[in-house]
Amino acid sequence: MLTPLPAPRSAPAVRSAVTDAYARLTEALPVLTVTELSEDTPLPATDGWVTAAALAENAAALDAFLAWDDEQVLRDNAKKGRPDVIAGFGLHRYAWPACLLFTAPWFLHRRVPRYPVSHVSYDRTRGPMSLAVRPGSFACLPGDPAAALPGAYTVPDEEALRAELRDAVAEHMEPLLASFGPRMRRRGRALWGMVTDEIVEGIWYVAGLLGEHEKRRAEHALELLLPGTTKPYAGSPAFRVLTGPDGGSLLTRDRVSCCMYYTLDPEDTCATCPRTCDSARIAKLTAVAAS
Repeated sequence: MLTPLPAPRSAPAVRSAVTDAYARLTEALPVLTVTELSEDTPLPATDGWVTAAALAENAAALDAFLAWDDEQVLRDNAKKGRPDVIAGFGLHRYAWPACLLFTAPWFLHRRVPRYPVSHVSYDRTRGPMSLAVRPGSFACLPGDPAAALPGAYTVPDEEALRAELRDAVAEHMEPLLASFGPRMRRRGRALWGMVTDEIVEGIWYVAGLLGEHEKRRAEHALELLLPGTTKPYAGSPAFRVLTGPDGGSLLTRDRVSCCMYYTLDPEDTCATCPRTCDSARIAKLTAVAAS
């Protein structure tokens, strides 16, 4: 198991309404760490770190970020990836952990933080994924003890909190999609379909690490969060059950988007990829279960 990186140098310890959620996230998934910074601590932006704002606004910063993916693909596959595929890999590798900044506190404690791109920095260059964030406002339900904390605002019910989560993720991701999208040769629904997948698969995976009950709870929560009619998102979790060779049930889902890894290896597709037929899904899921 990879050892989590230490907090950004000189960053004082900060506790917020979402600290416990991030601690539990890292406990379940040690390759992802989240450091909360004080209001007067600058976001790290050197030595492997890049701010989300730079990825959204600075073409040179985005070039440098995607160079890492370009080199990794060449090293691991002995072939160059298409520029649009590399851009898609880069966005996925940022968006998957970034969406957990929002979904983990919502799923674990019913709290939704707000992080515009100016409040997040990311480092994936030394193994573990590390995020640094500057806490700000957050939504919670009436009766939550955290409602008394600075920056808290209450919403009336669970559906209102789900709306806050959808809005918070969209606020963060929209400027990044505007930056990555042209390089990916994707627009509109295709980009938001990818964000839909990142939201679903990130918390679904983490919930599975927390136990079978939490995984089932996550599936129900995600179906309510993304019923397929919530703009700008495209699609729904689309969970469904296949029958395995022994007659048992195999849970899968239909991704909205394709990561395009098939352009490097046509035989290696995800079990949830829209390009993967059900017989291949059953074979992949059965092999995973057997291992």
